[in-house]
Amino acid sequence: MSKAASKRAKTAPVFAALGDETRLLIVARLCHEGPLAIVRLTEGSNVSRQAITKHLNALSKAGLVRSERTGRERIWKLEVNQFAQAGRYLEQISQEWDEALLRLRAFVEND
Repeated sequence: MSKAASKRAKTAPVFAALGDETRLLIVARLCHEGPLAIVRLTEGSNVSRQAITKHLNALSKAGLVRSERTGRERIWKLEVNQFAQAGRYLEQISQEWDEALLRLRAFVEND
């Protein structure tokens, strides 16, 4: 597997997990409010605890969140390293597109 294919394989689950609006809202709350228990994550939403748990498990499987048991509660936190890696991948793609567009422009202008 090439290096580029390996990066795609590692980041694809991240983007798939973030493709759901509820998961994006969960990530946004964890980003703005810090680590939270499921009880807090369900406050102010129309989503059940069971649904939040399923979404958190999907985010966890993608490496975007992790939980720690504190007393009787499970506290969920963002995995910032996974977000940073996905951001670097997007930057790389952006740079490749910029270079391709420059080549296309040069080609069109030289014709």
